[in-house]
Amino acid sequence: MTADRRASWLKGVLDLLVLAGLTEGENYGYEIAKGLAEIGFDIKGGTLYPVLNRLEEAGLVTAEFRATERGPGRRYYTLTRQGRDTLAEQGALWLAFDESVRSALARGGVR
Repeated sequence: MTADRRASWLKGVLDLLVLAGLTEGENYGYEIAKGLAEIGFDIKGGTLYPVLNRLEEAGLVTAEFRATERGPGRRYYTLTRQGRDTLAEQGALWLAFDESVRSALARGGVR
């Protein structure tokens, strides 16, 4: 097992990372990606926008297009109540999963 598995791990948690990033308030795609990059996740638009669309279709975020004075308009995303509930529920499940993985790795001598 020499392959780098981080990309597949990220697929499993990216929705939660995006939801968590929106807890501070509305934001648009580029700024969401920038926030994720600041914590070590370099996400390209081709990955992020399908996630945002999926979250919107699921009712976890709302989106509003706004024109700007200069440059193209932007879609601003806001976390819904359902999105907050999902983040709390799924985030707790992820943390329990993380704890189990850490425990198993520690038993295997990984520190």
